Amino acid sequence: MEECTVCHPVFDGELLSIRKRRGVGEGKIVGAGGTVEAGDTVREAAIREVEEELRVTPAGVEKLGEVDFHFRDDTEDDDSLFVHVFRAEGIDGEPEQTPEAVPRWDPVSQPPYEEMWPDDRIWLPHLLDRRRFRGTFVLDDDGESMRFYEVELDVTFG
Repeated sequence: MEECTVCHPVFDGELLSIRKRRGVGEGKIVGAGGTVEAGDTVREAAIREVEEELRVTPAGVEKLGEVDFHFRDDTEDDDSLFVHVFRAEGIDGEPEQTPEAVPRWDPVSQPPYEEMWPDDRIWLPHLLDRRRFRGTFVLDDDGESMRFYEVELDVTFG
């Protein structure tokens, strides 16, 4: 299972996301994130990915979630990701477009769910409310439909 991070800066009533320009989720609105590299802690990986994708440094970075994602087609082949979910309380710098991402600001009260992965409408409200969560999401192979999910709230991380 591939280990990844995602980080959403949230401050002044706004959510900073990206429109993904390439790779998994191309075209979707997502949080900045990517693979945890050898030698990185998950927090360091989350910060590095925000810096790489938006050219800003996140501040007040806090882990609020852990999510198992599984993508399955009809043959039940399983591509899985384990994602550490972070929230940042601010950023140092002004977000810039990069080859990976186009920055996007939305009111916290109106995340662009219609342009996000289907699971985001389930776990993102917990991140916005600063509630710790752990979840499992099983999506179809293209990630457009959810087959199953479960979420546990107010968890602690080991």
